[in-house]
Amino acid sequence: MLTDAELDRYARQIILPVFGGAGQAKLKAAHVAVIGAGGIGCPAITYLAAAGIGRLTIIDNDVVELSNLQRQPLFTDADIGAQKAAVAAHAARRINPHVEAVAVVERIDNDNAAALLRGASLILDGCDNFATRLAVNDAAAVLQIPLLSAAIGAFEGQVALYEGWRTDSPCYACLVGDDPDRPGINCAETGVMGALAGMVGTMAALEAVRALTGWGSALTGRLAIIDMLDRRWREVAVPKDPECPICRG
Repeated sequence: MLTDAELDRYARQIILPVFGGAGQAKLKAAHVAVIGAGGIGCPAITYLAAAGIGRLTIIDNDVVELSNLQRQPLFTDADIGAQKAAVAAHAARRINPHVEAVAVVERIDNDNAAALLRGASLILDGCDNFATRLAVNDAAAVLQIPLLSAAIGAFEGQVALYEGWRTDSPCYACLVGDDPDRPGINCAETGVMGALAGMVGTMAALEAVRALTGWGSALTGRLAIIDMLDRRWREVAVPKDPECPICRG
């Protein structure tokens, strides 16, 4: 049940015909695990909290650095040296006191991913390395939890939704392979436009809300690509790899 305060807070969402009170109730009952409280995680956490997700688990073992502040607006100079997950969880509770936000100051890997993610309704992965992404993907496939994956680099961003346990849906490894040591995009080396992180993180939050409540067309098995150097948007299908070691069955 939604309280009177919640009905007022979420009124602009509830009034949407395709969303309504039923959609808001689904968000209140949902548990989203966010991997990484960085450039993608900060805007995603902001809008997931504001939207009324019932529980947020924020998993990140990094601390705030000065170079983060250009694209991670949950943090300020006063937070430098503090644990990102703890600061982000506090910010989420400040944004919306109806949200239970929990910080997990651990590096997620193959050994602990299943334990940390079990019970989540959806996983939003915005981390910055393939080893972590693949560990999260493996656990998501085993636990049968939808995985919303988002990434940024320079002027480009990507968002996709994977449900690899389904016979007609790929997992993240179908797109990138299963090599945790493959070279990836490193913001420290390639740079990233700060506002792009806000766009992609917000888009990830929107797609999470869509996946949890069922309005519109889900992004399952599709990769949305944003190229803001020339303002190009496109969407491509991600086929299921019949040889994928994670989800081929």
